[in-house]
Amino acid sequence: MTKLGMGMMRLPLLDENDQTSIDIEQVNKMVDAYMDAGFNYFDTAFVYHEGAGEPAFKKTVVDRYPRDSFKIATKLPLFVITEESQLEPLFAQQLENCGVDYFDYYMLHNVSGFTETAWKNVDLYSFIENKKKEGKIKHIGLSTHGDAEFLEEILFEHPELEFVLLQINYLDWEDENIEAKKCLDVAKKYGKQVMIMEPYKGGFLADVPEDAEKLMKQHNPDRSVVSWAMRFVANLDACVVLTGASNLEQLENNIEEFKNADPLDDKELEILDEVSEIINSNITVDCTKCRYCVESCSEEIDIARLFDLYNKHKMLENDDWTQFGNAYLNYSKLDGVGIASDCIECELCIEECPQSINIPEVLKDVAKTFETEIYGFEN
Repeated sequence: MTKLGMGMMRLPLLDENDQTSIDIEQVNKMVDAYMDAGFNYFDTAFVYHEGAGEPAFKKTVVDRYPRDSFKIATKLPLFVITEESQLEPLFAQQLENCGVDYFDYYMLHNVSGFTETAWKNVDLYSFIENKKKEGKIKHIGLSTHGDAEFLEEILFEHPELEFVLLQINYLDWEDENIEAKKCLDVAKKYGKQVMIMEPYKGGFLADVPEDAEKLMKQHNPDRSVVSWAMRFVANLDACVVLTGASNLEQLENNIEEFKNADPLDDKELEILDEVSEIINSNITVDCTKCRYCVESCSEEIDIARLFDLYNKHKMLENDDWTQFGNAYLNYSKLDGVGIASDCIECELCIEECPQSINIPEVLKDVAKTFETEIYGFEN
C-alpha cells in the first residue's frame, strides 16, 4: 500500500531570504499533524536548506518521538564527492545531523550526468553496501532525474540497490526528457521499490492556468486542482509519495487529498492529457524550485525564486498585472543577493540542474523582462 511521505526540502522559513531560517515551531506542528494522521516516513538530504535540513529533522522529529515510531530517508551528496576519503566523515556527520544511529533508507543523491565524477570515480556503491552490512543503513538506493535508458544502465550494473526515488507526476508522465512512465516501468522491471518525488512538480500542479482548472471543475466541481495530481500518483505502483509542504495548511490539505485519493477513471485521465497540454503551453521555464543551482551560484542569485516570478508573470502578462514585476523590484533591493543581470555565465548552475535548463540564457530573458522592459534599469 502506498504511503504519504513528508519531504523536508521546502520547509517554512522565518526569513524568506535565508534558507537556513527554518521555522521550527511550525515544523513541529506539521510533524505532529503528519504523525497523528498515521504516517511516519520522512525524507531529507545533506544539502536541503543549505545544510540546515538534517538538523531540523533532528529537532522536530528525533528529539520529540521514539526512534521506532518513524522512518528516515536521507541522501549522500554526490555533488561534493571527489575522493573516497570524504565518504566516512560525511556519513558520520549525517548520522550526527539527524541524531540517529542508522538510516532506514539511504540513497545516492541525484545519480546523473553532472554527478558522474563521484559515481564513476569513487566506489560509492560498495560504501553504502558496507554501511548496510554494519547496520548503519537498512535499505540502499538512489534518486535520479535521468531518463529511462540511464536508469536501466544503473540498475543493471547494480542489482544491490533496493529502491529508487523518481520524479513522477501527470505532467512528466509522457515527457520526452523526464520519461516518468518509462522510468517507473524500468524500476518495476528490476523489482525495485519506488518512491515518488515532485507529485505537484514544485507547485506547478497546485496552481494551473485558468483554462486547465476550468476543465477539471467542469468534470467535478467538488475536486480541488491538487486532488487530481495526488490521485494520479497515489494509485501508481509505488511505496511512498513525498509531499513537500511549505506550511501546516498545505500539509493538512495534502494529507486529506491523499486519504481521499480514489483512482482516476478513463475520462479523467483524458482530461489530464488536455490539462497537461494547456500547462505546457503556459510554462516558460520548467523549474521545480529544487534550488540546487542556487547553491552553486557565486553571484548569490536566487535563481529558483526569480524563475518562479518569471513564470507567473508570463502566465499573467496578458492581463497587464505587474504584481510579480513589483516582487522582482523588491527582491532587487535586498542586501546580499544577485539579480538576473549579475549572471557571469560560468554555467556551473547548468551542471546542477536536474531539469537541464540553460539557466544563464533564461536569466537574460528574466533580466530583459523585469529589469529593462518593466522598470528600465540595468545592472
